[in-house]
Amino acid sequence: MGEHAEESRETDTKSRPQRAPIDWRRTREQGVSFVASLVRWAGLIFAAILVLHVIFVIGSANPANGIVSFVRSWADGLSLGFKDLFTPSDEKLRVLVNYGIAAVFWLIVSAILAKIIRRVGGAGS
Repeated sequence: MGEHAEESRETDTKSRPQRAPIDWRRTREQGVSFVASLVRWAGLIFAAILVLHVIFVIGSANPANGIVSFVRSWADGLSLGFKDLFTPSDEKLRVLVNYGIAAVFWLIVSAILAKIIRRVGGAGS
């Protein structure tokens, strides 16, 4: 009777498929790379909102339109201190310069942050 118990255990372990070992380094690198990509995408989306606002202002879009007012409200928040950095008399030029600088700022900052995240996290470029 004891022999049967030992034999059944041996056949159970032999019939089960073996799991591949988990490569934790690769998993960590993928996670770090994912977070860095999220940072880059966030910066890209912020810059796109600012550029859209510039296009709406230069193109004289209807400010009462829902899309235009939504983009304007987000762009005002994303412009940080750049909203009134330069004050030329022409409003379109003022928006182009100030919000354009803010868009470039978001692209540069998100690229630098993503690179720092990858370096600190140990993921390759």
